[in-house]
Amino acid sequence: MLVFEAKLEGLKEQYEKLDEAIRTARFVRNSCLRYWMDNRDIGRYDLSAYCAVLAKEFSFASQLNSQARQASAERAWSAIARFFDNCKKNKPGKKGYPRFKKHQTHGSVEYKTTGWKLSECRRYITFTDGFGAGILKMWGTRDLHFYQLKQIKRVRVVRRADGYYTQFCIDQERRSKKEPTFKTIGLDVGLTHFYTDSDGQTVDNPRHLRKSEKSLKRLSRRMSKTKKGSNNRAKFRNKLARKHLKVSRQRKDFAVKLARCVVQSNDLVAYEDLRVRNMVKNRRLAKSISDAAWTTFRTWVEYFGKVFGVVTVAVPPHYTSQNCSNCGKVVKKSLSVRTHVCPHCGHTQDRDWNAARNILEKGLSTVGHIGTHASGDIDLCLGEATPPSKSGRGKRKPKEQSLESPRL
Repeated sequence: MLVFEAKLEGLKEQYEKLDEAIRTARFVRNSCLRYWMDNRDIGRYDLSAYCAVLAKEFSFASQLNSQARQASAERAWSAIARFFDNCKKNKPGKKGYPRFKKHQTHGSVEYKTTGWKLSECRRYITFTDGFGAGILKMWGTRDLHFYQLKQIKRVRVVRRADGYYTQFCIDQERRSKKEPTFKTIGLDVGLTHFYTDSDGQTVDNPRHLRKSEKSLKRLSRRMSKTKKGSNNRAKFRNKLARKHLKVSRQRKDFAVKLARCVVQSNDLVAYEDLRVRNMVKNRRLAKSISDAAWTTFRTWVEYFGKVFGVVTVAVPPHYTSQNCSNCGKVVKKSLSVRTHVCPHCGHTQDRDWNAARNILEKGLSTVGHIGTHASGDIDLCLGEATPPSKSGRGKRKPKEQSLESPRL
């Protein structure tokens, strides 16, 4: 499934109509959630039938396209199903009980195959539901002429701090050919450096939030001095939201470009299966860990691994920094110790470089696992504890300099 995005250009009245559609979609979703809370024995199709009841009871709900109402009910059911799945898997911590959506700067409404119409030049879109948003111009770099209209399965209208966007979900799998490089790599992510690979190369941590923190605090102070409900407060709130949006876009752009470069340069990529949700509980490092966006980087590595046919392996993180990459013995050290010195074999190496080599060896020894969120496969040691590595191992065999291209 491909998702193409374009910005919408229209009049203020048209934007208000889009706001009404987004607000109605949120109302349908919350109403379906309340209906499930009152009647726990209902299923997915009962929520879809309840959409027709809402359309008859509320006139503004009937103005929303029927398939858009169905999509809002599906969103409510996906939240319910995710909650039950987490309970069945006995996920540690909170299970994610479904919650009501409130009014926020961002919001969206999703149409299926009706309620919208594209122009012949594919540069204008017309929304034909009861709200009457009319014709809006689309600004984007994607050319929809390469795909047939029947391939467009969903159309979303997304509201952000800097305007309104439309997203097209196209039924098309993305595949690209890549020449084999006969290289493998292990990645150890960190805070000082974004990651250190098994070859000793490092990538600096961009720290997008830290660089913009001064301007964010200044805008937050100015907004706090305004009167609640005033136009001046709304103006500064929008400025603050735009600044946060810019930081998130910078973070995503960095992760996408770096992940694509890593995947195209190697035939196998090994990385740690970190539980970032537990790591951010450390209040001293939570902001820095969140700013690094390791999970976003991993998601894009797995996605490009599927696109280019590269094996991506998630290995358990246990003892990757403690084990010696030369002899395999455990060398205990605190987080403040940045240099690995093995008392058994005398091997000295940077701590992160040593960990990256251990991650690569674990990835090469892992058989039958390709850890990709994009393909829907289950990642290694996800949801179950992995036993720690054994310390009484003998001297490891020397690694081969080349590796045949994996067959997928």
